[in-house]
Amino acid sequence: MPTQTFFNLPEQKRQAIIDIAVDEFAEHDYKSVSISRIVDRAGIAKGSFYQYFADKKDLHLYLLQVAGEAKLQMLSQLQPPPARSFFDTYRWMMSAAIQFEVAHPKLSRLGYRAMYGDLPHRDETYARMKQQGHEYMKSTFQQAIDRGELDPLVDPDMAAFVFTVISAEMGGYLFDRLGINPLQTPENRPTWNLEIQPIFDQLIYILEKGMGPKA
Repeated sequence: MPTQTFFNLPEQKRQAIIDIAVDEFAEHDYKSVSISRIVDRAGIAKGSFYQYFADKKDLHLYLLQVAGEAKLQMLSQLQPPPARSFFDTYRWMMSAAIQFEVAHPKLSRLGYRAMYGDLPHRDETYARMKQQGHEYMKSTFQQAIDRGELDPLVDPDMAAFVFTVISAEMGGYLFDRLGINPLQTPENRPTWNLEIQPIFDQLIYILEKGMGPKA
């Protein structure tokens, strides 16, 4: 995490450093990311950078946290359409995640490089991203149970685990199935949303109806 010195910076300067760093990590694989390029563009001394972050990994993990928080914030601000059940809402959430990728292509590319690029701290990154999603989904399930949209016997923590794993792996599955380069963000894929909707529909069917034979 950044030091308090970083958080003490004026908001405009702090955001400028974040934006420049996101550009760098979005456009380059982790090994090629240059702290020198970041500080040159930001107009700060290299020594100042190390007063803000321990190292490149520390900066990278913080940027991924920023990206995750931005996605959750967008989801909380968007108004879902009227839903018959929790599963309608979940399908909307997946579609809204695609909207986030279109609205924030650099943050999306940052996440894709972390998931599918050559990252030395992949396990730690994956665990952090899953934990962030897990807490959000656990709260979402509890609210759905309280509203009577889900079986009250459902354990919100277990349900959050299942859905978080699915969500974390869904991107890779979609890319493989549709033959898409994950580093090519949605603004360059005009048919992306149409292509994935039938896949989302099938996922929701399996989650909601199960796979046992119908009576």
